Amino acid sequence: MALMEAWYPASRAESWDRVGLIAGDPSAHVTSILLAVDPVSAVVDEAIDEDAGLVITHHPLYLRGTSFLPASDPKGASITRLIKNDIALFNAHTNADISADGVGDALAQLVGITSSSPLVPTGIDQAGRPIGHGRIGSIAPTRLGDFLDLVAECLPAGPHGIFGSGDPGTIIERVAVSGGAGDSFLEVAREGGADVFLTADLRHHPASEHLEGGAPALICGSHYATEWPWLPLLKRKLVQAASTANVEVRVKVSTIITEPWTSHRPTLGGRK
Repeated sequence: MALMEAWYPASRAESWDRVGLIAGDPSAHVTSILLAVDPVSAVVDEAIDEDAGLVITHHPLYLRGTSFLPASDPKGASITRLIKNDIALFNAHTNADISADGVGDALAQLVGITSSSPLVPTGIDQAGRPIGHGRIGSIAPTRLGDFLDLVAECLPAGPHGIFGSGDPGTIIERVAVSGGAGDSFLEVAREGGADVFLTADLRHHPASEHLEGGAPALICGSHYATEWPWLPLLKRKLVQAASTANVEVRVKVSTIITEPWTSHRPTLGGRK
């Protein structure tokens, strides 16, 4: 918990967010940690199977207060099983989005952006590094179509895949990224001179109206897939910190796809 607070201070989270220790005893001895995007039932199953003492997720269990946690409720059942199996649950959400070595940095590194800076700067951390939502920077000049292929190869597998806009033959050099829902940053990406903006959860009207106004081209992945790359980065940080402290702890990144969708079909009707 101290390491997570040092790397991703809770004070950086948005006012509406809920981050930190959701359940568990801070004094408990932990020898195995599971990292995941969502605190859902399948992840709880994996934590129990792996004999994890701690699960760290990106998303919180609740964003709003609740008065009841019955086991008949899906979230209540998850928290009941975690407690019964002595598994703590901790999360870092928007504080991990904006911090150095967070969700934005992980996604930027994954697609080859060099010398990235925050797309929406919010300040400077104690090490003098700029922090903020998303990232923007340069890549070697490449065709948009080839970059789409690269993104499809780099993001974790899932039924959603990616959607792209723009002429595949256009040469791009400046790329903006934002893990999770990013349509509120469309204009910022344009003002930053991005040739293409990779994000998730783009809605029809904001995306359509943006494209009518020109660049950047858009790449829309799933919420899960654009945030998952942070987990391997976090694993490396935890393993290194444990090694430095001469502590034995096993860290596993969950590969369970926690998107709400389970299949994809192209629609073919209405063309007659």
